[in-house]
Amino acid sequence: MKIAIASDHRGVSYKKEVIEYLKSKNHEVIDCSPVNNPTDDYPDFAFKVCNLVVSKEADIGILVCRTGIGMSIAANKVKGIRCAKVDSVEDAILSRNDNGANVMSFNYTKDMNEIKEMIDAFIGAEVLNDERHRRRVGKITEYEETTKIV
Repeated sequence: MKIAIASDHRGVSYKKEVIEYLKSKNHEVIDCSPVNNPTDDYPDFAFKVCNLVVSKEADIGILVCRTGIGMSIAANKVKGIRCAKVDSVEDAILSRNDNGANVMSFNYTKDMNEIKEMIDAFIGAEVLNDERHRRRVGKITEYEETTKIV
């Protein structure tokens, strides 16, 4: 699997460890924030990851920031992205099963073993495993595609 990843400047050490972990599992990883500094703007990195996912140059995206919330908000502004802020293995699984998430974000205050479990669950989860979930996500996609706010 090809995975795009980025972090804010505070999440660099977590991102690096996740990259090594993913590579050890034979995933191809694209680091969309190879250089970070305190004046970086995390939306720029979120947009890079999401554009790779939307263009199918990456299968999924992973975003890391202090809360996971800012990256998630930025990611969800990209047409075609369904980013879930994940706090548990169950969140990771359900975000894929029920919501068809193609990007996950998490905060870097968690234990690295827990983060790895969440990532494994996200990668391994079945996507939209039930007709009712496909219908619901279809409504979101249709709204995104057709609604114009004036």
